[in-house]
Amino acid sequence: MSNLLSSPFARQVGIEVPLVCGAMYPCSNPELVGAVSAAGGIGVIQPLTLTYVHGLDLRAAVRRIRDLAGGKPVGMNILLESSSRVYRARMAAWMDVSLEEGIRFFVTALGDPRWVVDRVRPAGGLVYHDVIGLRFARKALDGGVHGLIAVNERAGGHAGSRSAAQLAEELGGLGVPVLAAGGIGDAPDFVAALRMGYAGVQMGTRFIATDECAAHADYKRAIVEAGEEDIVLTQRVTGVPLAVIRTPEVERAGTHAGPIGRWMLRGRRTKRWMRAWYAIRSARRFKRSVFRGDTSRDYWQAGKSVAGVHAVEPVGEIVRRFRDAALA
Repeated sequence: MSNLLSSPFARQVGIEVPLVCGAMYPCSNPELVGAVSAAGGIGVIQPLTLTYVHGLDLRAAVRRIRDLAGGKPVGMNILLESSSRVYRARMAAWMDVSLEEGIRFFVTALGDPRWVVDRVRPAGGLVYHDVIGLRFARKALDGGVHGLIAVNERAGGHAGSRSAAQLAEELGGLGVPVLAAGGIGDAPDFVAALRMGYAGVQMGTRFIATDECAAHADYKRAIVEAGEEDIVLTQRVTGVPLAVIRTPEVERAGTHAGPIGRWMLRGRRTKRWMRAWYAIRSARRFKRSVFRGDTSRDYWQAGKSVAGVHAVEPVGEIVRRFRDAALA
């Protein structure tokens, strides 16, 4: 096997292709997550998507995904942003279910991952944390994580501010595997990231435009037809810049928070309230817009990797193409 494929991350997690299907709200349906793992990468479960969007019992959904994956490794996403005791208790319960069902790879973001690491360590679990720079990486390592996911300026959703090359240089000497996240839409992008020194990649946008993703055909078509210049950052969804496809609704609403929102986002306490309100509103908006057609063309998340997405394809075909390119 090519050294590019046999990376520290691939060996650590036990997968053939060092390729992660990032957790996406609300696009990580069971068929998509299971298909990526079955093809040789690793799909990551987004528990809010399974429970809130699809109305599934988490344990039953995890078992179904593991069946679809053919027993190959599957991951779980834990978002740490909320300080609510109720939210944290729910996340902890979901982690326990995941561990009981055999999941050993966890992806965390937006907070201190220490309590997640402490919870999964006795079971031999691994925790990778999303970071956008060295300062955040050091905090995550202080929390005991086993690897980092470097979110660059080309990512969808909440993108970073540095290029993949800059992050590779910043984070490459920290002693843990680092994955590239952002701007990877086709096989040459994948190979380039591995040659840059990354131990693997995380993709989201590319996997939305697949047969297995439950998103509406209009959303998939928009990804296929979009170019880099069609990806814009808007504050009007979550309060912080979010990468979305430029649609008539985005242009109508503008990309900056309103005056009240801007004022509240500047305060330490009011910022939390404002973001909580944004989170509730955006959860409903994404659930509506992702699964309907033209009548709800409002906010479709995507990164600049759209430049490398030219068709809606089966997951297995994408993963095989990436694998073959790395072997070549």
